[in-house]
Amino acid sequence: QLQLVESGGGLVQPGESLTLSCAASGRLFSSYAMAWFRQAPGKERDFVAAINPSGDSTYYPDSVKGRFTISKNNAKNTLYLHMNRLTPEDTAVYYCAAGLRGWGRGVPYESWGQGTQVTVSS
Repeated sequence: QLQLVESGGGLVQPGESLTLSCAASGRLFSSYAMAWFRQAPGKERDFVAAINPSGDSTYYPDSVKGRFTISKNNAKNTLYLHMNRLTPEDTAVYYCAAGLRGWGRGVPYESWGQGTQVTVSS
């Protein structure tokens, strides 16, 4: 398994952008599919984005498609989530996840980070 540490969260105003990072330690990062999830207070965890091991295929739900971009730098063992046009509805704790059993929305990711808080408020 990988050890994952998210960073880059914070307080931003509606309409602004923010980039999250997820640093991974462990072997064979380039073999892992990865994803971002988020969980708002009192709500279930939601899928945000996924990327295949090589980083050349991505998948987003309609709620973030066109605003969020997931990317993976296998040379730096780092996953990113660039978020544009943020709204208060994007406020949540954001988690990165990694797995070896496929990629996408319904995949059982094996490794999880501790999360980073994103708050969108004026």
